[in-house]
Amino acid sequence: MTDIYQDSTGQMIEKQYTISILTEDKPGLLNTVTIVFTRRKLNIEMINVSASEVEGVSRYTIVLTTTKNQVEKVVKQIRKHVDVLGAFVYEEDEIHYQEIALYKVPTEIFIGGVEVEKIVRANNARILVIEKDYIVIEKTGHKDETSALFDKLKKYGVLEFVRSGRVSISKSKRKTEHFLEELEKSTTHSLNNNGTVN
Repeated sequence: MTDIYQDSTGQMIEKQYTISILTEDKPGLLNTVTIVFTRRKLNIEMINVSASEVEGVSRYTIVLTTTKNQVEKVVKQIRKHVDVLGAFVYEEDEIHYQEIALYKVPTEIFIGGVEVEKIVRANNARILVIEKDYIVIEKTGHKDETSALFDKLKKYGVLEFVRSGRVSISKSKRKTEHFLEELEKSTTHSLNNNGTVN
């Protein structure tokens, strides 16, 4: 049964999707991947590139808000690239994910009071660096959690704030190494919509 996301007027509903892409570890691929989104006028909200559990294979994690139809089209286009080994699309309940945020605040806000320390502890954050003029706080969590801590610290003066792209792991039992072995044996070197080898 195909999922159809429409509102009462019949318009396609936009949702947040996470795309996971496995590629050969080669220079220039980031531009090749992102240009697929640019041509379709899709805005990448977050992107993270990292090593995978397989040597020589990189994993791209891309987050965007669009319709199911659009995300399926863009993933299909990405899969056609020769250096792309696999591309998978997930909804929020199909992955485990986290982001990391760093907050640089003046050291003086910790002097003579415990309120900021209580905020840090209550938000499951930790102090990463203590310098004479500033302190760096680290928080790992979802976007709404890291944003909530920023809002609480803002009144004390945040000198700098940065949040990483999403890192995610699927709830699928698929093992990347086995998937790549199956792909290598495949005569078509192509994938179905669910990420299995044809």
